[in-house]
Amino acid sequence: MTQLTPGTTARRMYGLIEPIGLIPYAAHEPAEALMALGLRNYWDTYFAGRAAPLGRDVPAGVVHAIFYNFAVGEAARHVPRVWDLITPEAALAARDRGCVVALRRMLGDLADNTSVARAADLAVKAATDARTEGRPLYAAWRTQPTPEQPLERLWYAGNLLREHRGDGHVVALVANGIGGTEAHVLHALSQGMQAERFGRVSHLPHAQLAAVVDGMRDRGLIGADGWLTPDGRAIKARIEALTDDLAASAYDALDPNELVQLIADLEPIAAALNAAYEAES
Repeated sequence: MTQLTPGTTARRMYGLIEPIGLIPYAAHEPAEALMALGLRNYWDTYFAGRAAPLGRDVPAGVVHAIFYNFAVGEAARHVPRVWDLITPEAALAARDRGCVVALRRMLGDLADNTSVARAADLAVKAATDARTEGRPLYAAWRTQPTPEQPLERLWYAGNLLREHRGDGHVVALVANGIGGTEAHVLHALSQGMQAERFGRVSHLPHAQLAAVVDGMRDRGLIGADGWLTPDGRAIKARIEALTDDLAASAYDALDPNELVQLIADLEPIAAALNAAYEAES
C-alpha cells in the first residue's frame, strides 16, 4: 500500500470529494428547488443556499469576507434581499433536497449500492470530527444535523469537507497576499486561460479586471506577455500545497484502513459524477 502523507491524502481526497461538493453549483436540481420557492436567478440560489447556515442577520459584508473570492458588491446584490423571499431554513431544506435528487440521478444504479452507504458513514466520520477554529463557513455548516439516509449523508459529508477545505484555501490565499479576484486570475492563468475568458470574472467591467491584472503584473506575478511568471507559478504552487496541508486534518479521524476503504468506495462515485457533469456540459 502506498503511504500517504498529509498533503497527498488531502489532494487525493479533493479529487474524490469535489464532485460531490460541486452538486449545488453544477447540477440543475438544487437551483430549481430554490427558485421554486421564489428566488429569481442562479446567483440568488448560490448566495441563499451557501450562506443559509450563517443565518439571516449576517450582513452582506460578512458574507463577502467569508466567501472571499467575489468582487466587491456582488454579495450585497443578493444578501439580505434573498431573505425577503425565503427563510434560511427553507433554503437549507430545498438545497439539500435538490442535491440528493441530483446525486441519485447522476449515480443511477450505484446510488443504492452498499458501498455508497459505507462511504457516507466514513465521510461523515471525517467531516464531523475536524476542528472548527478559524473555519467560519465549515463551522456554520457543522451546526446542521447529520441526516440518516445514505445519499443524504453522502451529500452532507461532501459539502462539509468541501467547505472545510475552502476555509483553509482562504487562509492560504491570505497568507500569500492573494485577494479574491486575484485568486481567479491566478487560477485562470495557471490553467492556460486568459482572465477575461474565465467565467467567474469574465463578467467584470474591463477596467476593473484590468486593474487587478495590472496590480499582479506590478508585483511580478504576471509577465508582459500576460501569463504567469516563475514567481506567479511558485505562489500558485505554495497556495495549493498549503491548502492541501490544511485540509488533511479532516481525515485524522479515520484509521489507515478506513481511509483506504473510503478512497476505494468513493472512486466509482466520483467517476460517475464526473461522467454526468461531462455529459451535461
